[in-house]
Amino acid sequence: MRHLAFVSLAACLMATPVMAAPQATDVPKPVADSGQSGRAPKAHYTPVEAASFAKQIERDLASRQARVALVFRAGKPRDQLPDNVPYTHGAFWVYGDIKGPDGKIYKGYSSYNLYQGDGVSAPLDQSYLAQDFPLDFISANQVDDVGVIIPSPEMQRRLLALIASPTYERLHVPSYSLVSNPFSSEHQNCTEFLLDVIASAAWETSDYTQIKADLGAHFKPTVIRANIFARTFGPMINPRLRLDDQPGRIETVTYESIRVFMSDNHLLQTAYVIPRQN
Repeated sequence: MRHLAFVSLAACLMATPVMAAPQATDVPKPVADSGQSGRAPKAHYTPVEAASFAKQIERDLASRQARVALVFRAGKPRDQLPDNVPYTHGAFWVYGDIKGPDGKIYKGYSSYNLYQGDGVSAPLDQSYLAQDFPLDFISANQVDDVGVIIPSPEMQRRLLALIASPTYERLHVPSYSLVSNPFSSEHQNCTEFLLDVIASAAWETSDYTQIKADLGAHFKPTVIRANIFARTFGPMINPRLRLDDQPGRIETVTYESIRVFMSDNHLLQTAYVIPRQN
């Protein structure tokens, strides 16, 4: 019966229209990227390419029976990112009921994000939680691939329950930094938020102080190289680059450090990269 349920998942998704799917003349709405870039300076894909890639990812996840996955995109071209930071934004993709533009209920994936403020509707140094769709997520990607982490079946079950609970919002720290320290509760970015939610589900606690203490013992962060100029003048140039929670070397959370953490603690089903099909 469980196998049949997942066959049904994939079959339903094949028949599901892309939510807010564009026509050839439509322009995907810009989506704030909570990583190393703000809003994408220009679209990397045509509207049709973005819709096609979003559907490609959804079908891949469904074929792997994923009800919850972590998907990562890059808000800048790779040559503008540090070598050890291939992606700048990650979100939970959750399979479930979606209300389509026709008012009908479809099965498909929604993305659950922490987005940085755009300086208009919210300050640049603040963040907010938002739910949107794969097309919105992919429209801000500046490269031709995404990183994927699929949690173990038990972790998917726990994450589904946590995301639907008040604990999910309580784990959000509105004060935003591009390179927030995963061991500090002062600031947060999208990848640290993902890590905090994963840790809360893994250790079955909503105690934020305890989560940070446990991460200090079990999580190995990504180290970002920064010279003295960036440390001193970065916050003046970009209010999102706040380093007051970084007492020594700059440590943050990335796709790779989350993958290693989940693998080391037996929370991982698989992790891989999906290249866009032409």
